[in-house]
Amino acid sequence: MSCSYAASLSFCSLSVIPKSTCAVRSRSKFSIQCAVGGTVTEPKITTAAAEPLLLNAVQGREVERPPVWLMRQAGRYMKSYQILCEKYPSFRERSENVDLVVEISLQPWKVFRPDGVILFSDILTPLPGMNIPFDIVKGKGPIVFDPLGTAADVDQVREFIPEESVPFVGEALTILRKEVLHALLQKFTASMVNYIQYQADKGAQAVQIFDSWATELSPVDFEEFSLPYLKQIVDSVKQTHPDLPLILYASGSGGLLERLSLTGVDVVSLDWTVDMADGRRRLGPDVAVQGNVDPGVLFGSKEFITDRINDTVRKAGKSKHILNLGHGIKVGTPEENVAHFFEVAKGIRY
Repeated sequence: MSCSYAASLSFCSLSVIPKSTCAVRSRSKFSIQCAVGGTVTEPKITTAAAEPLLLNAVQGREVERPPVWLMRQAGRYMKSYQILCEKYPSFRERSENVDLVVEISLQPWKVFRPDGVILFSDILTPLPGMNIPFDIVKGKGPIVFDPLGTAADVDQVREFIPEESVPFVGEALTILRKEVLHALLQKFTASMVNYIQYQADKGAQAVQIFDSWATELSPVDFEEFSLPYLKQIVDSVKQTHPDLPLILYASGSGGLLERLSLTGVDVVSLDWTVDMADGRRRLGPDVAVQGNVDPGVLFGSKEFITDRINDTVRKAGKSKHILNLGHGIKVGTPEENVAHFFEVAKGIRY
């Protein structure tokens, strides 16, 4: 448990765990619906459902059960920790080495799944950064080498600056958040694979995958928190349903197009901010495209709607294109304009 103290004050660093049934607040959200024979919708996310159980309880929100974690959650009672101690007998090494801190912190979470992961550390960790050297000796406990006894000793005590003295704490916390998030994303991925396979078994002839928060991710973050899981979904579904077309839509993903095709989906759906000709060129001839008329166009005149449809189809070319909007249809769109959209689309001949 990560504890620090100054005089009689102590605190613990705790990374709370998102509920496994909630939407991912980390900005990688999967929404999967059958794209044939029904309306494609995306679920709404409530703030309370997205927050970890422990935070909901603290903030007075209704919870289905009390959250639970244990002080000294990671420590000597676990066999896995004892084995690690034999290899790394120095407590300070275990508590100041980022890789070891992460491994030890996750040991109880992997076994018991508490509602919080405790950073493995010690309450004395800040002391060296304050110019008070110490060590923890097996069988004796913590030893301060030069106890403070005079005013001159106190003058030698420095202000504690975490970034300089304990950077391993910040790095370990960052990694722990990612480790827990990846575990949650893996559970969502397995569930979504089962869901798509279920839909296909029950008659769905094509499935569209939404990664609706891709616009919130930098390319680097997309490659870590989204791309591997999208690819895993596609690979797993293709193993059982090789002929099921999979469409991927990621709103605001103009900067990610080349990465979207790496998922292995059959169709990449472009939003309206991407020029269709540019999208075609960037994705290459082997990837089908969908879209991408601006939903706002349907508020215009019929002539304007017709022109934009024809422009999109012309830029998309004569093969591997599904005509669609570049986003969901907007509330308040005139129904007669929707009818005109379909009338024009069905009247197109190559």
